[in-house]
Amino acid sequence: MADRPIQFYFRGALQQVQGVAPTRTVLQYLREDLRQTGTKEGCAEGDCGACTVVIGELTGADGQEELQLRAVNACIQFLPALDGKALFTVEDLAPAADRLHPVQQALVDRHGSQCGFCTPGFAMSLFALYENQPTCPEREEIDHTLSGNLCRCTGYRPIVDATRDAYALPRQPLNRQPVIAALKALAKLPPLDYEGADRRSHSPRNLVELAELRERLPEARLVAGGTDVGLWVTKQGRDLGEIIQLGAVAELKTLSLGAEHLEIGAGVTLTDAFAALTAFEPQWAELARRFASTPVKNAGTLGGNVANGSPIGDSMPALIALGARIVLQKGEATREMALEDFYLDYQKTALRPGEFVRALRLDAPSAPLQRLFRSYKVAKRTDQDISAVAAGLAVHLDDEGIIRRARIAFGGMAATPKRADACEAALLGRPWDLNSVRLGMAALREDFTPMSDVRASSAYRLNVAANLLQRFWLETRLDGSPAQPPVRLDQLAPIGQEARR
Repeated sequence: MADRPIQFYFRGALQQVQGVAPTRTVLQYLREDLRQTGTKEGCAEGDCGACTVVIGELTGADGQEELQLRAVNACIQFLPALDGKALFTVEDLAPAADRLHPVQQALVDRHGSQCGFCTPGFAMSLFALYENQPTCPEREEIDHTLSGNLCRCTGYRPIVDATRDAYALPRQPLNRQPVIAALKALAKLPPLDYEGADRRSHSPRNLVELAELRERLPEARLVAGGTDVGLWVTKQGRDLGEIIQLGAVAELKTLSLGAEHLEIGAGVTLTDAFAALTAFEPQWAELARRFASTPVKNAGTLGGNVANGSPIGDSMPALIALGARIVLQKGEATREMALEDFYLDYQKTALRPGEFVRALRLDAPSAPLQRLFRSYKVAKRTDQDISAVAAGLAVHLDDEGIIRRARIAFGGMAATPKRADACEAALLGRPWDLNSVRLGMAALREDFTPMSDVRASSAYRLNVAANLLQRFWLETRLDGSPAQPPVRLDQLAPIGQEARR
């Protein structure tokens, strides 16, 4: 790899950065180095959205490249992650000094700003939506787009109204051709091997380069999306030492989706991974909606979420319930294990020195059993909150409704994401009915002794876990009773209207 500056497309030209620390964030670079202060600094941990920018990348094969635009948090993106990409900030939106972008104009007309601090972040999230969705989206998609942007002045109604109004104004799309041409030129550069402030960052572009680097530098910090590791720097002040950036490794971004099999490369973004998981198992949709914000999902990776091994990582219980397997690689050798076996203790995994996560694999349920599956997240807020309890629940039934296989897993209940062995044993061989569920609920107290913390008490977590098992049964009960009440808030309707089923 070549020792060269970080290079990316910005303000209509190729920008070069050298000499600064590889853990300098995009936000710090914009505000402190370039004095481009339209992008605001708020929480510095990817929660408030004041620092939202849009990143452009090339997708597709040679000759068929397209520009993918996605909103991300600048406060937890390290500068080397920009190499070979395009960066857009709020200053880029207005095409001329006397004319605003439709998103900006609509926010002005609808009074979508009071103090104005959060507004540039909203504008950038809506700009990405405007570019990616040519027709006016439904309210649900608007809300999802804005899940990472906090406003405490106007509330969201005028901002949502402004989103709709932006689509009613004359269309003003980005001229993508100069950006695509610039990114094609950047793609011809050698892989980045960058040094600044006595710290080095490597950006391999294929598995061979990554495997060689990882064996040579087993203590180097692997960074994928940076949505977790970024906080180690901005909030904890940690020195990451030597870094291996994974964002340019093409093989880690591959997705293979079929009727019987799903394989997700460790570098696939959470946005794309959740879309594939929902296509593979539609009941993944609720977790996909509530897992972090849109900017975090656009940057973070499923492989990174799994590799970090947080005991409250929302994806792991659901993946474990679906029987996911993790693929690890060292040099040219790979090995595969059940995901639940990957977690050994609090923030301790089965990764060996020089090894890295390559992919996750899932299989469809085997005939003739019927698989019932749900994933749940319990937190104090619907959006942008850490789980008190996360659950993945799957039972496999035979033709007579008898449970022949059960995989029940929870996060937030132990030092690692963990299967509920006693609960599963209590369910096996029994009919999928309320009596069986109550046995499983009672058995959960044998499986877990959760801690109390600021998010929830031990007793609350145990009660919630048991209640989620009952909710699972209520949503999947076999009697199909038309008299059963709605069990989800989104199934409720105003008085006088029939509840949605």
